[in-house]
Amino acid sequence: MNENDIPTYTIGQLALRNGQDKDDIWVAYQGKIYDVTSSRLWRNGQHYEHWAGQDLTPELVDAPHNENVFDKFKVVGQLKK
Repeated sequence: MNENDIPTYTIGQLALRNGQDKDDIWVAYQGKIYDVTSSRLWRNGQHYEHWAGQDLTPELVDAPHNENVFDKFKVVGQLKK
């Protein structure tokens, strides 16, 4: 799948994938939306002080890991600008 084939979602659509409103658990980082549903660290849509359904780009600065943490998750969409 190339970048042009990836669906685009609004911040409101992303917010519904918070582990509460829908079964999907998604987070965004630098414009890409990742499906973290399978991660035990994102159970119930929360990972430490971070919540699913949000753009985590500004929060990664304070994380104990770098952006490579997203490499293991599937990109399911692009965040609409």
